Amino acid sequence: MTKSANIHVRIDPDTKARTEELFSSFGITISDAIIIFLRKSLMVGGLPFDVVHPRYNAETEAAILETKKILTEQQPTKIFASLDEFYADLEAENDEI
Repeated sequence: MTKSANIHVRIDPDTKARTEELFSSFGITISDAIIIFLRKSLMVGGLPFDVVHPRYNAETEAAILETKKILTEQQPTKIFASLDEFYADLEAENDEI
């Protein structure tokens, strides 16, 4: 089949360089990889991978949840009178873990 259609994609230079390096280790170009992606998409009738939110470990997920609660004011924010008071509270929380 003659290749006569073009796809233009804008991407940041660092991602492009890293991707070129990765694909060259397989002996293919970015264009080859895109063609593989498109053909695989046609074969499976959609994206050839699951699109899901990233999973983090329990500690990171807890920190994300705590941050969301703070931002939505569902959890009161602690206010400290001094840096020493802050560090003492931080150490107490670490002792609980």
